[in-house]
Amino acid sequence: MTRSGREEAEAWAALQRRLGHTFANPALLQRALTHRSLSADHYERLEFLGDAVLGLVVATLLVQRLPQGREGDLSRARAALVRQDALHRIALQLGVPALVRLGEGERRSGGSTRPSILADVVEALLGAVYLDAGFEAALAVARRWYDEAQLGVAAGKDPKTALQEWLQARRRPLPRYEVVAVHGEAHAQTFEVACSVEGVAQPARGQGPSRRAAEQQAAAAMLQRLQDSAQHPAPASV
Repeated sequence: MTRSGREEAEAWAALQRRLGHTFANPALLQRALTHRSLSADHYERLEFLGDAVLGLVVATLLVQRLPQGREGDLSRARAALVRQDALHRIALQLGVPALVRLGEGERRSGGSTRPSILADVVEALLGAVYLDAGFEAALAVARRWYDEAQLGVAAGKDPKTALQEWLQARRRPLPRYEVVAVHGEAHAQTFEVACSVEGVAQPARGQGPSRRAAEQQAAAAMLQRLQDSAQHPAPASV
């Protein structure tokens, strides 16, 4: 095996570790990462399958983790979790930009960073896992992609609760809220609250007409910061 071949094999092994699934049929993994600009054996059929599998596994996770969720809320949550921007974030977390196989022209035009292509590859990967090992394997992979807080926020859970659950799931201390300023007259006050989390250098701030509203805004800002940090690790080596 050439040096580039060894590096590619190592990168694919790292991807499988991040997925939490080792392929019995590695050809499925290669196909899931291959764009039509490079080969006739590309990911589009796997993407088609993965789109359907993704909808089912996300619906399953929502029903399991949010047993009190109403049908309308669950439907909206599923739509939020399977849309392109959500899949793009997962692709970045998996290190897909460094691994997607593109033709020279597509690569030169920025295909490896194009959100639509990266989202398609995520669906193709899930379709490949489903063909390789079945529904339970695909469900296990999706559990690694969507944590409790993401599911809760998508289903309309309030940000303070979602932030608390995100931290508890990682056995981290609960957030602290502090009113840092109150602006305006007594009948029209605006509260400014800081939300601090151990290990995060700067608190997140929120404003609102009540202390609770300001805390919710600050919690939402902190949760977004934590999720962005978790979903944008250092680029995978190839």
